Amino acid sequence: MSVNGTIHLHALRLLRTELGLPENFRESIIIKYDEVFGMVDLEVVELIDRNDKDGSFGVAKVESWRKKEYTEKWLSEFEVKYAFPIHFPTGFKIEPGSREKLKNWQRLPYVKPYERELTYHLNAQTTETMEPSSRCYELMSRSAVGKRTFGGVERYEKRAVAIIHEVLSLTVEKSVPVERLAHFKKDLGIVVNIRELLLKHPGIFYISTKGTAEIVFLREAYSKGCLIEPNPIYDLRRNMLDLLLLGNRHTSELKTEREVKDEPKDMTDDENGWESREGDFVIPILGSFTDHEDNDNMN
Repeated sequence: MSVNGTIHLHALRLLRTELGLPENFRESIIIKYDEVFGMVDLEVVELIDRNDKDGSFGVAKVESWRKKEYTEKWLSEFEVKYAFPIHFPTGFKIEPGSREKLKNWQRLPYVKPYERELTYHLNAQTTETMEPSSRCYELMSRSAVGKRTFGGVERYEKRAVAIIHEVLSLTVEKSVPVERLAHFKKDLGIVVNIRELLLKHPGIFYISTKGTAEIVFLREAYSKGCLIEPNPIYDLRRNMLDLLLLGNRHTSELKTEREVKDEPKDMTDDENGWESREGDFVIPILGSFTDHEDNDNMN
């Protein structure tokens, strides 16, 4: 997706957890598979072979949704070729005239993230075609003519939407801290304000403001707060989180052997020896379920 086939390692490090990469991914993946990746310098990695021979390498995730809409819902190619799945939040009110603007935006052609030949429409009469290079970024930055027309700035913004959509689709939980996306702007040729772009498309992206960091989620990937198509890494992380939360809930109840011996016994005798009072373990268990439900609601 990058404009010249390279990307800075510091940007990948910032998204290492989100992308499911190991801590030593530079050595264990990039350097190990030198037939695929090459180090331009200490902090820049490039893709050596960028030729997509079988046509499957550079297919964006959204294309599978478009194919499904075209084949299963019998929608015209004109309607779905450049469209994105839109899921507005509950209670969202569409302003008068916005529905028609959205329909036009969905139909608007744009340069897709993995396209090898980039054509930028600077105005209605002029086009410029080039191979991906650093000149693409320069061209988009100085395209004041195109930014005065719907076909100018909207095409650039839609390409940026497509790139961010694809980046989110590649992550484990289909979410990324907003501020970390800014580190990919130059490599991916994004020249617009990312946060403003995300807020401009609430039907595609959702920004969570809980906690200290803003996190953007891909709306289509979630239903009722849960990932629709979980992956093995996501399932493992959820299971580990459940175990950690379970341990935290019962930490206050765990005591050392010395503390147990020193405490006065609050039990009653029965024919087999000691028996705990009925209900001693009921309240903690119910409390753990309550905490779990609260956490799920926050998510």
